[in-house]
Amino acid sequence: MAHDTSNDTSPASKVTLPVVEDVLHVGRQRKDTGRGVRLHKTVTEETLRVDEDLQRQALQVEHVPVNAWVDGAPPAQRQEGDTLIIPVLEEVLVVEKRLRLTEEIRITVKTQSHAVSERVVLRKEHVAVERFDEGDVHAKGGHETPPA
Repeated sequence: MAHDTSNDTSPASKVTLPVVEDVLHVGRQRKDTGRGVRLHKTVTEETLRVDEDLQRQALQVEHVPVNAWVDGAPPAQRQEGDTLIIPVLEEVLVVEKRLRLTEEIRITVKTQSHAVSERVVLRKEHVAVERFDEGDVHAKGGHETPPA
C-alpha cells in the first residue's frame, strides 16, 4: 500500500492503524483428581514334601597283627582301594636292633545312604492394586485418607 506523503496534511489524509498484540501467560495449577490406590496383600502357604537321599560316612578301624621283622627301610603308609593302611612299628632289643612290623591299622570308609523326608512350608505374597476415586470411597463408607 503506497501513500503519497507530499504536502497533504488534511485530517482526511491521516491514516491510523490499530496495533493488536497477543499475550501468553504460562502457569501451573495443582489439581486434585481424587484418585487413590488401595493395596490388598495376601500370604499363602504351601507345604511340600522333600524326599532326598543323604549319605553318611563311618570309619571302620581294624587292628591286624603282622609280627614280621623289617629289614631295611620301614614300610610307609599306603592306600588299598578304600582302605588306608598305617604300619605300626616297634623297636625290639636283640643282639642287634631290628624293626618288627607288629600290626597294621586299616581304616576303611563305608558310605551308607538313607532316605529323609521333611515337610517344608513355603510362603508366597500376592499384592493386588485397586484404584478408586476418593469421592466414591467416602460415599461407600471407606476410611482411607486422601494422599498428601
